[in-house]
Amino acid sequence: MFYVKKDTMNYKLYSLLLIGIAFQACTSQQINRTLDTVLGQSDLSTSEVASGLKEALEVGTNISTDEASKEDGYYENDKIRIPLPPEIRNVESRLRQIGLGGQVDEFVKTLNRGAETAAREARPIFVEAIRGLSIPDAWGILNGEHDAATSYLRDNTSDKLRELFRPHVTKALEQVDATRYYTELVTNYNRLPGVTRIEADLETYTTDRALDGLFLLVAEEEANIREDPAARTTALLRRVFSQAPQ
Repeated sequence: MFYVKKDTMNYKLYSLLLIGIAFQACTSQQINRTLDTVLGQSDLSTSEVASGLKEALEVGTNISTDEASKEDGYYENDKIRIPLPPEIRNVESRLRQIGLGGQVDEFVKTLNRGAETAAREARPIFVEAIRGLSIPDAWGILNGEHDAATSYLRDNTSDKLRELFRPHVTKALEQVDATRYYTELVTNYNRLPGVTRIEADLETYTTDRALDGLFLLVAEEEANIREDPAARTTALLRRVFSQAPQ
């Protein structure tokens, strides 16, 4: 065990040693920015940075999952609303021309209802990833791009979320009869003379679009915390993000 005398020079050398170890996986630009902070007026500890980033991720993911999972969370949000699958979208006008506009509208709504139901399952996966945040991850996120935390979550949760989402999407689509509407739409279209039959994996399409929408909301919340001091709702968030690069 090393003993470090807490005069100014030894404290700075000790801080450099800690940051050097933590930043083995980070870029030189991130390291330089962090060294500037440590050697300047900041007295943030590594534990404070890690705790602050975990808190920020919890705040952001909680808001995002709540927003996505409420009724019309997807359907009424133009940024994440799930449209018809491409295979059907290309023939939507044809379907409406033959009197299937109501079915098209109902299908889109139930498709988004499935995503809203599935989004409720995301929080435990996010929590697991947040708890696994390492000190190098925390410093990298703090000094990274405005979507660095979102990128961390996407890298560390996408596979588990997709595995978790798919059966819930399937169940949700069945509960709201989205699968039936889809089958009716495809069947009716395929009966039209001279058209190329279409097939699509509805569950995979909905799952992927649901995840894209959820991570978009997470990215918006991350940017909000980074850019707007009023969004930093605790003393720790204010302390940590006041030191983040702007």
